[in-house]
Amino acid sequence: MTRTFTLSPTLGKLMLLACAMLWGGSYPTAKVAMSVVTPQWLMAIRLLAASAIMLILFRKQIVPYLNRRIIVPGLLVGFTYWGTMVSQMTGLTMIEPGRSAFLTAAYCVIVPFTSWLLLHQRPTARNLVAAALCLTGVGFVSLSSGLGGLSVGLGDLLTLLCAFVFSFNLVWLGKFGQTIHPVALTFSQFMVAGVCCLVGAILTEPAPTAAWLQPNVLACLVYLFFGATMCAQIMQNIGLKVTPPSQASLIMCLETVFSLLFSVLFYGERVQAAAGVGFALIFSAILCSQIHLNGRMLERLSRR
Repeated sequence: MTRTFTLSPTLGKLMLLACAMLWGGSYPTAKVAMSVVTPQWLMAIRLLAASAIMLILFRKQIVPYLNRRIIVPGLLVGFTYWGTMVSQMTGLTMIEPGRSAFLTAAYCVIVPFTSWLLLHQRPTARNLVAAALCLTGVGFVSLSSGLGGLSVGLGDLLTLLCAFVFSFNLVWLGKFGQTIHPVALTFSQFMVAGVCCLVGAILTEPAPTAAWLQPNVLACLVYLFFGATMCAQIMQNIGLKVTPPSQASLIMCLETVFSLLFSVLFYGERVQAAAGVGFALIFSAILCSQIHLNGRMLERLSRR
């Protein structure tokens, strides 16, 4: 069963920008939560709770697609999402949120190559220039938060692994979202990843304790469940349907900017001059990507 979607490219990009905002807030929020809750328990509860709520609210969009056609796509996006989140959350326990955001944003450089590998969509020189500008800008913004040198530790390596795995997840979501309802695809992704996290937590992490019921921890969990997991992922999957993977990765890497912004607003962090340079570089990268999109649209119109 195939459903036709009518979504404007502008709305799709706005959805991806909203994802960046929600995910940006998740870095400091998850850092607070993981002072008590271990990474895989956090992800298991987060993903399985979101799956249950989605099934209740979007049953009509999910159930018709729960057939044999969704098995392979569901496993691919589920396993890659599990690898992405576990490596990122584990790494975040070892490094600062700003550093984690910067290293995670490396996926915006990797995505065009992953798309080339999986979909045979060769990256253009403009893709590479835009990605390099974006990553450099993210680096300036993150480094402006008072981080130390770029020595590579285990937390850094795990976060870089997260960026690599996420590039595969992103491309597959864009591919399978063309024929499977985005809500159903998100549900299958959460269920597969949530079960993997639950098994991993039971086997490798301590059991839950009463400390998890502290008000500040519960508030962080609610934000992570509803905002940064369910709502953000649905908007991402829908937005990817009308946004090429290379452009989507550039927009969503703005989560690093929002992560720093939320740190300034809620933790009193000072923004140095380097942050201004970072914002300018990121804006230039997105502008470069949009000019490329307009050029392709004009080319298609001229052919008509």
